[in-house]
Amino acid sequence: MSTNRPYDPYDSFKKYSELWEKQINDFIFLWTNNSEFVNMFKLGTEAHSRYLESLRKNQETLASLLNIPTKNDVANVASLTIQTEEKIEALEEQIWDLQDSVRSQSKEIESVVEVSKEIIKLTKQLKTELVKSKKEQADSSILHAELQEMKLELIKLSSFKQEFEMLKDLIEKDKPAEPVLASSGSSN
Repeated sequence: MSTNRPYDPYDSFKKYSELWEKQINDFIFLWTNNSEFVNMFKLGTEAHSRYLESLRKNQETLASLLNIPTKNDVANVASLTIQTEEKIEALEEQIWDLQDSVRSQSKEIESVVEVSKEIIKLTKQLKTELVKSKKEQADSSILHAELQEMKLELIKLSSFKQEFEMLKDLIEKDKPAEPVLASSGSSN
């Protein structure tokens, strides 16, 4: 058996890329280890940042002239949108709380209305009972007056009876004794 492997182009590409990467890293290390390169890179970075700043200012000026929103405008709108959404959510929560409190107050009002209906019903019953009791009181006053009259009449009758009894007794005392007729066997 042979131990020969077939030719793999990716394997050789991997070896060359690793070798190339090592050489580039060594080259970059040599450059960055040099103070002249660092100073020159610093100047280049500063020039590039100045260029980017002037480009940004020119873009903002052009965007304002053309009435086109810039990146900052879009960011501001996004933050305002988020703030608005938060405020809307807070308002929704307040509305829900208000709805809950209105519901609870409505239930309380309904219970008060029910109690008021019961009170009105009881008041009407008491009023009818009061009218009945006043009528009964008036009737009892009339009956009482009639009873008083009857009592007076009975007292008069009683005194009249006593006077009559006395007259009867007087008449019986004054009356002569009647003779008792004897019957004799003769007839006319």
